[in-house]
Amino acid sequence: MSPTRPAPGELEPIETASRDEIQALQLQRLRWSLQHAYDNVPHYRRAFDARGVHPGDLKTLADLAKFPFTTKADLRENYPFGMFAVPRHQIMRIHASSGTTGKPTVVGYTARDIDTWADLAARSIRAAGGRPGDMVHIAYGYGLFTGGLGAHYGAERAGCTVVPMSGGQTEKQVQLIQDFKPDLIMVTPSYMQVIVEEFARQGLDARESSLRVGIFGAEPWTEAMRREIEHSAGIKAVDIYGLSEVMGPGVASECVETQDGPTIWEDHFYPEIIDPLTGEVLPDGEEGELVFTTLSKEGLPVIRYRTRDLTRLLPPTARSFRRMGKIVGRSDDMLIIRGVNMFPTQIEEIVLAHEQLSGQYQIVVSRDGNLDRVEVRCELHPHCQAAPDEVQQISGWIQHRIKTLVGISTRVSVLPQDSIERTLVGKARRVIDQRPR
Repeated sequence: MSPTRPAPGELEPIETASRDEIQALQLQRLRWSLQHAYDNVPHYRRAFDARGVHPGDLKTLADLAKFPFTTKADLRENYPFGMFAVPRHQIMRIHASSGTTGKPTVVGYTARDIDTWADLAARSIRAAGGRPGDMVHIAYGYGLFTGGLGAHYGAERAGCTVVPMSGGQTEKQVQLIQDFKPDLIMVTPSYMQVIVEEFARQGLDARESSLRVGIFGAEPWTEAMRREIEHSAGIKAVDIYGLSEVMGPGVASECVETQDGPTIWEDHFYPEIIDPLTGEVLPDGEEGELVFTTLSKEGLPVIRYRTRDLTRLLPPTARSFRRMGKIVGRSDDMLIIRGVNMFPTQIEEIVLAHEQLSGQYQIVVSRDGNLDRVEVRCELHPHCQAAPDEVQQISGWIQHRIKTLVGISTRVSVLPQDSIERTLVGKARRVIDQRPR
């Protein structure tokens, strides 16, 4: 199912196809994927039968709404290999989540799945402006996490030179960027902040490095974070989206020429937005939970997988595929504070709006009797030398903005640089919830 690979700088024909052509391909592949899952995965046969639906019931794309959802709990209940749709010996690679909140979710890939993944990650890198011969510095973690190897295979498929640095060893990250002079970096946005801080610590200006594009993913990040990174690193910051249960990095990626939300590679993934409470499918443009059905995966097809990511579907711009808006949060990351719903990204936007603060922040939630208490910890910008009264003014400003825009009262601690723990591999720990479960 892999497309003919384009020449440097060219788009694949499917990227400029008509919507009718795309939807016809989606319907064809969706029928195959439903049948493949039903025939080969006992979980899907039971789930479809319990719902009273059969793959043959799919006559139009809208009929997908008749089929049951898949959740992370389903993958965990079938741990380790119960969701595989091919014999185990046909699985060429296994990835898994960290399993910090239970059993890890295990994903298997056939040789064709790996080939498709490389093609789509390469397509994502081309959309971000990468070209054959460019050097790509990869600071995503390697191993069971899909980030490092997904980016690696995609960069090689795109004809780029790969620096497989992985995460951590921040001093060495800066040294290699200085010495090797890569054109692109692929990393989490929170760790890019750490790399920029290390440049400054060494007396260097990250804006003078060779980097021209950063491809950032693996965690939600805001437009304010984009502006801060672009300013501090002197690069174009492009959003890439993926999740291991669906494929890994390269499910969707932003185009550098528009930077208007990740383009979903709809020839391989069918997106829906649902009401997270009712499961009802919402029209394009409305905000809700993102759901994906794989259209070409052999090893582990997923049918209507609930990502828990909250976003909306947007019309095509630079490509013929629809886009997704910035992830505003995750339904399982939402904090309910004294009856008010709050997402970490709301705090990120407020913190980054103050020019004397860096983008590092942490939210600590505790309980005093029956009352939830929230402390927001943030850091002064490395170049800011604030007197105690200025620190108090900054704290008051943040408190007021949170009360006005989010609707909760908080305690705000404005701390010196390096006071908040840094995550050198993986996602930043933005929330510490100390409330009893």
